[in-house]
Amino acid sequence: MRLLIWLLLIYIGYRIVKGYLAQREVSGRESPGLKGEETHKDPVCGVYVAGEDAVVGNLEGEKIYFCSMECLNKFQEQLQHKS
Repeated sequence: MRLLIWLLLIYIGYRIVKGYLAQREVSGRESPGLKGEETHKDPVCGVYVAGEDAVVGNLEGEKIYFCSMECLNKFQEQLQHKS
């Protein structure tokens, strides 16, 4: 019975250490926004998108960045409803 308890404790300790190491590995990775890429917040859905990947709209001479054409279209519809 003691052997079973010891094996269980060793297994639990192993899982804790393994989970801790996996978490450190993930948090150590560099996010795309940290590589010097300029990011912009989509005004419709709030997603941050890299400038090179964004769909760019124009409002009164100001560039507005969107994550997709769908968000750009929603933004344009919202502007039409306000007018």
